[in-house]
Amino acid sequence: MSDKNYSRLALNKLKSLDLKSLWTDVKEAIAGTERDFTKTPLGKAIFILAVPMVLEMIMESVFAVVDIFFVSRLGADAVATVGLTESAMTIVYAIGVGLSMATTALVSRRIGEKKNKEAGLVAFQAIAVGIIISAVIAVPGYLFAKQFLNIMGASKEMINAGFEYPAIMFGSNVVIMLLFIINAVYRSSGDAAISMRVIYVANIINLILDPLLIFGLGPFPELGIKGAAIATSIGRGIGVIYQIYILFRGKHRIRLYLNSLTIRLDIMFKLLKVSGGGILQNIIAMSSWIFLVRVIAVLGAEALAGYTIAIRIIIFAILPAWGLSNAAATLVGQNLGAKKPDRAERSVKITGYINMVLMGVISIFLIFFPATWIGIFTDDPKVLHDGIVSLRTISYGFVMYGLGMVLVQGFNGSGDTMTPTKINLVSFWLLEIPVAYLLAIQFDMGLIGACIAILSAETLLTLLAWYLFRKGKWKERVV
Repeated sequence: MSDKNYSRLALNKLKSLDLKSLWTDVKEAIAGTERDFTKTPLGKAIFILAVPMVLEMIMESVFAVVDIFFVSRLGADAVATVGLTESAMTIVYAIGVGLSMATTALVSRRIGEKKNKEAGLVAFQAIAVGIIISAVIAVPGYLFAKQFLNIMGASKEMINAGFEYPAIMFGSNVVIMLLFIINAVYRSSGDAAISMRVIYVANIINLILDPLLIFGLGPFPELGIKGAAIATSIGRGIGVIYQIYILFRGKHRIRLYLNSLTIRLDIMFKLLKVSGGGILQNIIAMSSWIFLVRVIAVLGAEALAGYTIAIRIIIFAILPAWGLSNAAATLVGQNLGAKKPDRAERSVKITGYINMVLMGVISIFLIFFPATWIGIFTDDPKVLHDGIVSLRTISYGFVMYGLGMVLVQGFNGSGDTMTPTKINLVSFWLLEIPVAYLLAIQFDMGLIGACIAILSAETLLTLLAWYLFRKGKWKERVV
């Protein structure tokens, strides 16, 4: 089928939705389903998987938006501290996401092969690896929080007032790691509704605790920025407890039994081998943001605060599109496991075109009304101006981002994590960072120069991914 036909098929899927059957599918998607996604009609499979994944990503983005909403009331220094911390926490996210990619690839293959008990064994090995890695990160992250902020260019006032925020976030990184990994287990097995419910539980708790602990409402102590870190860690921690409870007590595609709790070094090494590309892929992408933030920090606290607010809004806006992309990854893995490579390819192409439409619609609201969104978080004129510049400029690339997300997740779902790694290296390290420095600092374009670098890098990523995806080598990946 030609690419034009895939595009037409995707648009027809959107136009031909019957409201009654649509509502039935939505209820099935949210409640959970035992469908075999290697046999379900592709349009319905994408929809039923994507609905809970999109809802999960929307609520996941609430973590970022809720924290910055309340922290912004503490001033530009507090927002900048969160921005600096989050830029380094991307390393933790990179490892967590990389492990979740490997988990997705292996679990979805075993499910496609109808080997559910083996899928559960993979799940436990992934959890064990996540705990070990998070422990290695937690100790130095907690002990050297002040030094970290100093290296990142924070002022003495920011360090003294806010060092506890990075200390707590790094020290409790295990809850982030496990939340990513175990939700990947559920999504890749086809039980995406469980992942959605876990995130909702975690976020509701965070939403309640944030104002109580930051501002000291009622009997709670006023902890300031430290309270935001505690609230987020508690919310995510309870989410992880809920995940583990369902793994042992639930009646779904994957369940852990006592005999599942054995260390299998062969499976661990396979996970690490596949996740190595995923971790490196995300470290390359996310660490580039650290250097980008370091460039922007030179422009001042207001510029960094405006950029941080804009990025939080963008994260909120694009995470639903990541939900669609995750649906594509699950379908790729399961269909390759079921020996249906052509169906795996069709799932990526159809999902990609739908994602482009979704991201195009979202971009309209951000490009034409940026002040409305930035104004929710700040009334500082300089921060507001810099936030508007960042939000509008980066949003021009949303359609390309939408396609790029799906293509990258298609590679990852097949277990080919090295191809996106190479693409990220070229796009972010060879293009984005040098261009950001040249435009923002050397050519004195300031914040808009840094944002143009982001736009350019993401566009190149999509073009390279499309070219390599069409070559089809990812279909031959064995995991």
